[in-house]
Amino acid sequence: MRYIAKSLVLATTALGIAVAPGTGSAGAAQTGTQSLYAPSALVLTLTAGDDALNGSVLRAVTLTCMPTAAGTHPAAREACAELRAGGARFESIVAADSGVMCTRQWDPVTVTADGVWNGRRVAFAHTFGNSCLKDGADGVVFRF
Repeated sequence: MRYIAKSLVLATTALGIAVAPGTGSAGAAQTGTQSLYAPSALVLTLTAGDDALNGSVLRAVTLTCMPTAAGTHPAAREACAELRAGGARFESIVAADSGVMCTRQWDPVTVTADGVWNGRRVAFAHTFGNSCLKDGADGVVFRF
């Protein structure tokens, strides 16, 4: 075991990788700087069914909001602005109604948001009765 640890130290030294004490990560020590922004990165999913764990994932996108809007979300800038304005309260996003008329057909879809917002862990799931109700929710965060 002692030889493995010594080999790792020699290898990281030869590659020029320095690890700051107590961080366990080489990335921050290489640049010598840390981000001024708390991380805000989410994975948003749309799942067929009323259970996100057992349903079939139909679509998934990424959304990073700090320091700038990025990711695979089709309206990343607008989605980040919406989350910032509402304090990332997903309940209010899915509850807002844009006035779209939908049938009462039960064909549930579930949206989820997992990741980090302003440095805090986020895990959110909400089930809509059908995709029309999901699309009728006001806002762009779950429109992908």
